[in-house]
Amino acid sequence: MTTVPQVSVASADLLAAVEQELNAARFIDVHTHLFMPALRNLGLWGIDQLITYHYLEAELFRSSRITPRQYFALSKREQADAIWNALFVENTPVSEAARGVVAVLHGLGLGTSDLGEAREFFASQPLDRHIDRVFELGGISEAVMTNDPLDPEEAPAWEHGPAHDPRFHPVLRLDRILNRWPDHWRALESKGYEADERGSSMDGVRRFLADWVRRMKPVYMAVSLPDTFQFPEDSIRGRLLAQAILPACREFHLPLSLMIGVRYQVNPAIRLAGDGAGKADLRAVERLCADFGENRYLVSVLSRENQHELCVYARKFSNLMPFGCWWFLNNPSIVEEITRERIEMLGTSFIPQHSDARVLEQVIYKWRNTRRTMAPILANAYGLLAADGRAVTREEIRRDIHRLFRGNFEKWIAP
Repeated sequence: MTTVPQVSVASADLLAAVEQELNAARFIDVHTHLFMPALRNLGLWGIDQLITYHYLEAELFRSSRITPRQYFALSKREQADAIWNALFVENTPVSEAARGVVAVLHGLGLGTSDLGEAREFFASQPLDRHIDRVFELGGISEAVMTNDPLDPEEAPAWEHGPAHDPRFHPVLRLDRILNRWPDHWRALESKGYEADERGSSMDGVRRFLADWVRRMKPVYMAVSLPDTFQFPEDSIRGRLLAQAILPACREFHLPLSLMIGVRYQVNPAIRLAGDGAGKADLRAVERLCADFGENRYLVSVLSRENQHELCVYARKFSNLMPFGCWWFLNNPSIVEEITRERIEMLGTSFIPQHSDARVLEQVIYKWRNTRRTMAPILANAYGLLAADGRAVTREEIRRDIHRLFRGNFEKWIAP
């Protein structure tokens, strides 16, 4: 059989080739706070939700004289008007979050200075078709949700058996169980599961998780953890992890996603915008990977200072998958630094990014930013390789992009 030789991409053409392949690829958004339409009215979308995103709320209090008490007393529309006036009229919207709103409006073919036009547009959109258009503009085919079985608004929707939507994948979120057990154990008890405040009975928790895995069919379990997280630890959270969560993940062949480094409510007055970031002790990740080696972990850390350590652990443990540049790290200058470091240490064996979108249309600007940031990073890596004697082909570029933004995740969640 004659093999058709593959043509290497010239160094001068690398950036253009990478840009073309990134634009042609359809990514999986591996972590969002979006909801499929069947989950009633939980999903956020539209211009007023975009403008009142908590990143922009935090900026509002820096750029105006309105107080949190005054702001939160307003209606959603009035809140959006206040933010629009402060950040888009009285100031130039150059921050990442503000520029993102401009990018969304432009991407949808709307003017970027007329709030009235945007409101009329979104009010006229049928949600299901709008989701398809937003996904197309964002260059994604699927989004992974965040689904909390102890959320009093969300749980009833799952109990009624929502229709499956192939665009959205469920995730079983564990924050209320692991971080706020004393406030929520009664919810398990009220549903007939054995539970107590001390977390002394794990059978009820394991049965609860098993029932919800069967109902929800999640692609992984997930929890956001504080910068003080330790493991092993003689605490309710430590026992729940070791004796209930990790066994359930093994039983159902599910990865556990750990998002580590939150400092909750450093400024409670600004509500969702009031969380901060802290450096964590990643020896907890080391112990999880070593002591529970049959489990698979997706890990994202919120502190910039933890990034190198996470890469080192990923080199030592094949059951650890670093993913994304989360929350306060999702800024191009920081994404570039973290992603270059990961490529240098891990090759293409990681997941570069997720959107973390809370509002549907955010996937448009967040994935546009990712493509814009990733293109020179990958082109530079290929350029260095070519300078050292190994040019790459267009097929290899396409393969690498598929692995980074689809293949690694698909392999990681496979049973």
